Amino acid sequence: MHFFDDSLYPENQEKLVIQAAPYGPEWLPGDADDLPLTMDEHVQAAVDCYNAGATVLHIHVRELDGHGSKRMSMFNELMARLREAVPDMVLQIGGSISFAPEDEGGDAKWLSYDTRHMLADITPHPDQVTIAINTNQMNIVELFDDEDIEGTSIAKPSYYKAYRDMVVEAGPEFYLEHLGRLRANGIQPHFQLANMAQLETVERLIRRGNYHGPLVLNYVAIGGGFAGRHPADLIEFIRRVPDGAVLTIEASMRAVAPMNAIGIALGTHVRVGNEDNLWRHKGERMSSVAQVEQMVQIANTLGREVATGQEAKKIYKIGEWYADTDETLANLGMVPNRRPGRRGSMLRDIKN
Repeated sequence: MHFFDDSLYPENQEKLVIQAAPYGPEWLPGDADDLPLTMDEHVQAAVDCYNAGATVLHIHVRELDGHGSKRMSMFNELMARLREAVPDMVLQIGGSISFAPEDEGGDAKWLSYDTRHMLADITPHPDQVTIAINTNQMNIVELFDDEDIEGTSIAKPSYYKAYRDMVVEAGPEFYLEHLGRLRANGIQPHFQLANMAQLETVERLIRRGNYHGPLVLNYVAIGGGFAGRHPADLIEFIRRVPDGAVLTIEASMRAVAPMNAIGIALGTHVRVGNEDNLWRHKGERMSSVAQVEQMVQIANTLGREVATGQEAKKIYKIGEWYADTDETLANLGMVPNRRPGRRGSMLRDIKN
C-alpha cells in the first residue's frame, strides 16, 4: 500500500471495520465467561458485538457439550438466525469449521478438504468463508505466556501439546477447488495469511486467472509458523499489500490491542474477540464485547470513524466479482501482467 503525506489523517482513511470473533473454538466452557453454548447464546453474542461497534462476525458453532460443532446443520441454523438478528453484519464462517480436539489427548486439527468444501453449501450462504493458503504450522500456543492460559483447559499438558503440534492443511488441491466452489455460490473468500510467501501465492493465483474478485485478507500475527509480533514485519506486510486490498490485523492475547492500535493508526482494520484474547491487562479478563468497545475507543481517540454495517459491506466489496484477470488486477491497483516482448516495468496503458 502506498502512503502519501496525508495518509495518516483519519479523514482520508477508510472508516474502521471491526471484526468480532466471540466463539472461541479452542476454549472450553469455563475458560472464558462469555463463551456461548446454546444457539440463543450464539445469536446474542453476535447482537452484543454488533451493538458495541463490530460489523463483521467470525463464526464457529459449539455443541451443548461445549465442544466445537462439525455439523453443517448447526451452521445452517445459526446462519438463518443471524440473518434475522444482525442483518447488517458481514457474516464470515471460519474455514477450519472446528480445529479443537475431540477430547483430552486428541489431536487439534483442521478437518478434511471434503468437509471444508461443504462450507460453500451452507444455507443461507454466508457473506464470506475464511481460507488458508499453503500448508503451514499453526502452533497457537507458541506466543502464550503461562499467565495467558492459567486456569484454562489449554493449561493441561495434553491440550497444550495438541495445539502446539497443530498444522493447517491447505495445499493447491484444496484452495483451487475451494475458491471455485465459493465463487459458484457467490461467497467471498477471506484470505487468512500467515506470512509474505502466502501473500505472494495469492498474487500468483490472481495473475494466473485462478481468482477474480476482491482481495480481502487478515494478517495473522499469532506466531508458531504464522507471523509474529515484530512491528517491522507488520509494516512490511502492509507495504506489500496491493492498494486495492482490504487488510485486517489479527493478533493474540495481550498483543491484540497494541497491534490493532498500530493498524488503526495506519488505516487498516482490526479483529478482536475471545478466539484471540482473554485479557485486558495481566490478570484482568476481558470479554469480546469489551474488546470491541476498546477498539471503538482507540478509533475515537485518533479521530477515525467506525464503519456501519452497510459501510463495512461496501468496504469489503461484498457481492463484487470481476470478469477476468486484467479487470481484477486493475481493481486491486496492481500492474498488468507482462505482455510478450515487453521489457522493463509494466505500467498501465494510458488511454486518450
